[in-house]
Amino acid sequence: MNYSCKTEPSASIKTACLIVGVFQHNRLPPLTGQFDEAIGGQIKRVLQRKDFTAEAGQTQLLYDPEGCAASRVMLLGLGDEKSFNVRQFGNALVTGLQQLNGAHVGECAVLLPNKAEDSDTYRLVREAVQAAETAVYRFDRCKSDSKPPKKPLKKVTFVVAARSQVKAAERACMHGNAIGIGTRLAKDLANLPGNLCTPTYLAEQAQALARGSRKLKVTVLSEAQMQKLGMGSLLSVSRGSRQPAKLIVLEYKGGKPGSKPIALVGKGLTFDAGGISIKPAANMDEMKYDMCGGASVLGTIAACAELELPLNVIGVVPSSENLPDGDANKPGDIVTSMSGQTIEILNTDAEGRLILCDALTYTERFEPAAVIDIATLTGACIVALGDQASGLLANDDSLAGELLESGTACGDRAWQLPLWDEYQRQLDSNFADIANIGGGRGGGTITAACFLSRFTKKFKWAHLDIAGTAWLTGAKKGATGRPVPLLTEFLLRRAKVTM
Repeated sequence: MNYSCKTEPSASIKTACLIVGVFQHNRLPPLTGQFDEAIGGQIKRVLQRKDFTAEAGQTQLLYDPEGCAASRVMLLGLGDEKSFNVRQFGNALVTGLQQLNGAHVGECAVLLPNKAEDSDTYRLVREAVQAAETAVYRFDRCKSDSKPPKKPLKKVTFVVAARSQVKAAERACMHGNAIGIGTRLAKDLANLPGNLCTPTYLAEQAQALARGSRKLKVTVLSEAQMQKLGMGSLLSVSRGSRQPAKLIVLEYKGGKPGSKPIALVGKGLTFDAGGISIKPAANMDEMKYDMCGGASVLGTIAACAELELPLNVIGVVPSSENLPDGDANKPGDIVTSMSGQTIEILNTDAEGRLILCDALTYTERFEPAAVIDIATLTGACIVALGDQASGLLANDDSLAGELLESGTACGDRAWQLPLWDEYQRQLDSNFADIANIGGGRGGGTITAACFLSRFTKKFKWAHLDIAGTAWLTGAKKGATGRPVPLLTEFLLRRAKVTM
């Protein structure tokens, strides 16, 4: 997608479609009002008929309007003006842009709904770019007869109310486009089936990403190399699979030499059948999404490279499959992690923490300023938070606060859960240093994070459980690309280049 910004009298803009927002009760945003005056009040006449009520996401097309250079004008409902916000604008715009994309409209212009003196231009435009990326995204790689739009939407121009807003809008386009690139990569990887997106394939995609950036280096550790490092926990998970495990390490060096990096550690289970503790058959196909944490790390690094962020960022993706086999982990087995701590495996389906713990220990060598791990870790998180917010737990409140603020700002929200010492006793084992699941059904998301916390004592650490947010199920099944927007927003703020 190509994005641009301008300030120009709306009636003179030559475009295939001009999208103008309308609030309920016939309320027009400033630019829409100016445009309507320039074309002789045609919009108000339409509104007076009450066919178009401006409910959020409602659309109505006007063809060849008089006094207007645009071929079409789309009225886009923005809902109630009093409750209107950036998120509502984006959600409405997705609907309008999807309609244009399916109608072979290759380019359009969007009037921003804010005033000339408002300071929310950056957020509105970034949300609009994200909406455009959502509207045009397709995954049809595995279809023998894919039918993409004959003339897909490829260009969107944002019209601002004042010249003073252009700089903010242009920066928003740049940031939003980079986040779009990263989100699209994460979606594409996650939507691939497990027989195509194997640990080896995931490693190859990371290497391909590095070939496109002079600031990015990728190293892939084999099982033999991990064995020498003592990664007995990670390697125990791959024993049941014919696909060899990989530890994918990405080093983005955009900051000053020697400055401490931010480390992102993403769970890369390319398929999770649960192992010997096998999952129910229903919806097991969705366990191809158990690598969404790893996909989000690759997507975030891609966004960093696109923006050439002045930061050092490390990405670590432990990748494996978890399948039942004669050599697979058995309940009751005890393995030794890279840290030297022994782990009693009470449930082989709690495998994500087994690969993450060794990856977290490996990350110590980079002396990171902060570490964030991202994982589709627990069904309990879905029960607690649904698909709206990712679960957040941390050993550092300041880091947790940064992530919460970043998520709120970009709409990719998280919610913090407690990480109190009292939960740790649920991981007690009679036979090893730690059990891989908590005793009892309560607090599953918290005890999973408690397990990981045993391996994060040497750095500031936060854990994002994205089990409920990484993909949609049902008729709209597909990866969401979350939390690439949250992570990129966090890094933009750390780099002090956001607004």
